Amino acid sequence: MAWFNLFASTLLSVIMLSSLAALSTQINEESGADINRWCQTTPHPNQCNYFLGRGQHRASRHRSDFRMLALQAAIDNANEAQGCAKNLGKTCRTNATRVVWNDCYRLLNNTVFQLNQTVTGLRTNRSSNFDAQTWLSAALTNLQTCFTGCNEMNLTDFATPIKTSNLTEMISNSLAINSQFLKQKPDTNQTNDDYPTWVTRRDRRLLATVSLQSLANVTVSQAPESRFPTIQSALDFAGSIDRQDKRFIIYIKSGVYNENIDIVNGLNNIMFVGDGIRYTIITGNRSAAGGFTTYGSATVGVEGSGFIARGITFRNTAGPQSGQAVALRSASDLSVFYACSFEGYQDTLFAVSQRQFYKLCYISGTVDFIFGNAAVVFQNCVILVRKPLTGQSNTITAQGRGDPFQNSGISIHNCRVIPAPDLIPVVGSVQTYLGRPWQEYSRTVFIKTYLDGFINPKGWLPWGNTDFAFTTLYYGEYGCFGDGSGVENRVDWAGYHGNMSLADVQDFTVAGLIAGRMWLPATGVPFISGL
Repeated sequence: MAWFNLFASTLLSVIMLSSLAALSTQINEESGADINRWCQTTPHPNQCNYFLGRGQHRASRHRSDFRMLALQAAIDNANEAQGCAKNLGKTCRTNATRVVWNDCYRLLNNTVFQLNQTVTGLRTNRSSNFDAQTWLSAALTNLQTCFTGCNEMNLTDFATPIKTSNLTEMISNSLAINSQFLKQKPDTNQTNDDYPTWVTRRDRRLLATVSLQSLANVTVSQAPESRFPTIQSALDFAGSIDRQDKRFIIYIKSGVYNENIDIVNGLNNIMFVGDGIRYTIITGNRSAAGGFTTYGSATVGVEGSGFIARGITFRNTAGPQSGQAVALRSASDLSVFYACSFEGYQDTLFAVSQRQFYKLCYISGTVDFIFGNAAVVFQNCVILVRKPLTGQSNTITAQGRGDPFQNSGISIHNCRVIPAPDLIPVVGSVQTYLGRPWQEYSRTVFIKTYLDGFINPKGWLPWGNTDFAFTTLYYGEYGCFGDGSGVENRVDWAGYHGNMSLADVQDFTVAGLIAGRMWLPATGVPFISGL
């Protein structure tokens, strides 16, 4: 994965967080404090003052007013950056610039969408503060993903007009402001019987049905005379009809489907049902070596919210020599992958952003093969570590939390981490680690998971030959077992927690990390909400 530095030193980060907390408590919400005082509670007070300290923005009586002003300023900046990005498209003269522009323009459009969604949801009280933090986290991750792609293609200056818009700083400020509203956490001990609006009574019945094929809206088949011979043709049909975001089930019959699939933002509540991971396979071979960014290399990319997949294999066959080669890229909020398989080498599964849940899945790869900045829980999954290139080490995770207020992280719960068949003959000569910090505030935990003996005793690997993120990351283990689970020789980083407290563990359960009790019951997929 490409290196992407957020230009904040460890010491300054710690001081910033403690200072913000102190300033925030000093302000009386009913005092009618001027914008300058409010802005001092944010990570980027200069930008805050510049964009909010004019005209009608001079005073905010309540923190909620200040939050909305900051969000609106972020939207204004995003719209301006969107215009800049659109103009950049006219300057593309090479394949590399076109690849980067396609990614960045799309990601920026998604950021605009997520910011508007946040404002609308808060104004109408249809969304929770937790929703807002998730969407703001995604909005910032989109920009980081764009900049990372530029670095990968050696086009670091390409996104300068977007970087100089101060959009990242304004979203970061909004994250910090909204975090103050998360002091009262949602009740994760009770199941919410008020299902999300996108789940009808029919949905709840059909999603709990064992045989979904007969209930499909369309069937994809490679048989002659098939109306939908490709998966993308079925998706295009789903996007062409007025279904008012109702669940749309696509049954994909057994076969190997060699195609790159795109489920765009706005194409919501799609469900893929296959004949099982051995029989329904979606495959591609895009890679960094083939001229794609990590983001663009995905065999299947999902952005529309509420996506569900069952009984499908997602595969990238580019091979270990091709560098980054993603099998699945998901930024789908409230998404579920049940009894699926994800096969690749480097960067197999890109959990980009938002809330995701994986149950009874198989994930295989070599370098950073579960990565991204989603709030994601893997439960009862099998993680298969493959044979890498000669001289390479395996790293299972590379979590990409780049802002201390993002509510993202990787949780691997009740899973099994074992060597794949191709690694077993050479397992003694290959070093395998639980993860390494892709970004400064990286968060990953292993809970009650079987760790086979091939895991390096240190457990975790630095990013390069540096001490990057040692004090700002959060890596933890709790109740793990197996020959590779001993923590006595683990790394001595300040951010590593070899024996997590029960309170900390709760933050990384289905209930704590993705608020799963509020939406997973509607999918009909079994899950454990706590430990």
